Amino acid sequence: MGQDNRTSGQGASAAAATTAPDRRALENQLEHAGTPEQCCAALSKIFSVRSNEIALLRLENGLLHFLFPTELTTAGSIPISSSSAVASHTAVTRKVELFNNFTKVKHASIFESIKPAAESGEELRPATIHKLMSAPVLDKADNVLGVVQVCHKGFDLASAGPDFTLDDLQKLELTAKVLAQAGFMRPSR
Repeated sequence: MGQDNRTSGQGASAAAATTAPDRRALENQLEHAGTPEQCCAALSKIFSVRSNEIALLRLENGLLHFLFPTELTTAGSIPISSSSAVASHTAVTRKVELFNNFTKVKHASIFESIKPAAESGEELRPATIHKLMSAPVLDKADNVLGVVQVCHKGFDLASAGPDFTLDDLQKLELTAKVLAQAGFMRPSR
């Protein structure tokens, strides 16, 4: 993966230098989200994206399983050892990542081919992910529980919306800390 338009590792410190979003405000927005679907609906409002532009994955037995979007919960899982999946890279490195030209990043695109559920008159064909932020969800002992991703999809770069900023990335990192408290992020026993 090239470094252009990506924040990872050292870039996370740059994100910390920007204005901090209020953790309490995020907790308040997510407090009634008892399911992955409710959580991702709240996250779509927080980040001003469509709900099919949020992905939530939980780590179990070396595999990242989709909790959301619903269409991907039965489509398969991502091995943590995958060298082509950004979600596995995020989990392994435990670092937030930001890509504003995601189509140039080597990644597993199989999940982009899944047809999303219709949302209030939206077109039903899959769209390409052009911009993506990814953050690990870590427990208090720094163990990876999963990964949360927010993206901008479109049929070309212009239709995908605005670039993500370091403020957006910092908000995602904080969101991941709040998600670590959610029961659905714990491995099922």
